Amino acid sequence: MNLILLFNEDFIEPNGRVRLTGRRLKHVREVLRVSVNDELCVGLVNGNIGVGRVTALDDSVLEMDVRLEQAPPLPLTVTLILALPRPKVLRRVLRSAAVLGVKRIMLLNCFRVEKSFWQSPFLEQEAINEQLALGLEQARDTVLPAVTLCRQFKPFVEDMLPGLIQNTIPLVAHPAAEAPCPRALGGAATLIIGPEGGFIPYEIEKLRACGCALVSLGERILNVETAVPALLSRLF
Repeated sequence: MNLILLFNEDFIEPNGRVRLTGRRLKHVREVLRVSVNDELCVGLVNGNIGVGRVTALDDSVLEMDVRLEQAPPLPLTVTLILALPRPKVLRRVLRSAAVLGVKRIMLLNCFRVEKSFWQSPFLEQEAINEQLALGLEQARDTVLPAVTLCRQFKPFVEDMLPGLIQNTIPLVAHPAAEAPCPRALGGAATLIIGPEGGFIPYEIEKLRACGCALVSLGERILNVETAVPALLSRLF
């Protein structure tokens, strides 16, 4: 945890005093091992980053006086559209995307996505935000990514995708593609990554008809949690 992420409900005084319990308190005590008067890097969710000076600390509570004066880092100019992976993989992918600065994530249904994945408790907003917060704390960022669930492939591609890809470079990562994934785009992108079994031909044709280009990272078949950071790093 390189940043203590704060929420509005943490503030106990309008002048910038916060009180923390639970996971964040445990991390500060057991990992960072701070004492009263030590300073920590803090940031308000969807707000500024700054410094918190510890004013009280015991087994049950941490209090800090905070100053939030620095803007968060710039986001990646990308919309990440991801075929819904297995729930345990999803948690890791969400954290990685948040670390790298993705601010718009869309989880998509397709033929090779197991129906049971959509019943997972990890798709509840609280569970999603927990993983995103862990990524933000790692990266010293505060802006929470927006995650949208798209449970029907055809309506998404026909009704939503044309608007999403406007003024962006729309790319579909596909192992059979002949074109290599471009490097350092220098502009906005829409990146679509299929399930580990790949999109079926019908889905590929629908995406191509919408204007998406197929690209590949080479002959190796990557799993989703490897493909996401590899593709984002190459593009940006």
